[in-house]
Amino acid sequence: MAAITKRSPLAPERFPALPEIGGVSFATVQAGVRYSGRDDVMLARLAPGTAIAGVFTRSATRSSAVLDCQKKIGFHSEAGAAIIVNSGNANAFTGRHGDEALRAVTTAVAETLDVPEARVFSSSTGVIGEKLPHDRITAKLAELRDNLAPGGIEQAARAIMTTDTFPKGAGTVVEIDGQPVRIAGIAKGSGMIAPDMATMLVYIFTDAAIERPILQSLVSALNETTFNCITVDSDTSTSDTLLVAATGAD
Repeated sequence: MAAITKRSPLAPERFPALPEIGGVSFATVQAGVRYSGRDDVMLARLAPGTAIAGVFTRSATRSSAVLDCQKKIGFHSEAGAAIIVNSGNANAFTGRHGDEALRAVTTAVAETLDVPEARVFSSSTGVIGEKLPHDRITAKLAELRDNLAPGGIEQAARAIMTTDTFPKGAGTVVEIDGQPVRIAGIAKGSGMIAPDMATMLVYIFTDAAIERPILQSLVSALNETTFNCITVDSDTSTSDTLLVAATGAD
């Protein structure tokens, strides 16, 4: 089943050239969660000590992945971390099965990458109310691990697409205290927003060295004047997630 239809007239000619972020590597794979013939799972591995902050949908019917991320977001350790995302199935309104599927994926990622399960963040996007075939994801984790590479952010942006007609990315390099700081992000969306985050999955990476409480404060404040100012169709999503990872790596 193909998810991509006619390309939007607003689409840029090409995916932007994004700066490579030290301490981050990406891999994607075709797991057949719902779509065929395209990558539908993205894995990002983050260097030990990476600070992670996030904001999420305020829907009363948040998905299992959102609830899990909210529990973990305040935890920090010097261990490595990971972000795993699937498209095609939102794992929302799936009850106990949704929680079990989420735990199976995050536990398997932790074991595959040798990172704490409390440092594995998961997102799912796509059809609501269908059970997530999580075994299709866990079966591909070794392949994902073996293909992790610093330059895979464009493929990651494509793997998280659902009804998007083009992948979305942005990046920049700024100077702080005479040193270059690189920032790169990818996103998917939008629809189902009133306002609050635009059915967005957003992942932003930087090699800045910043403590987690400060990073969280910045992300929460800036979200109010960016993603939470967007409205499309007066509904609030179950799955909106924005994660920012600051690796502090060279």
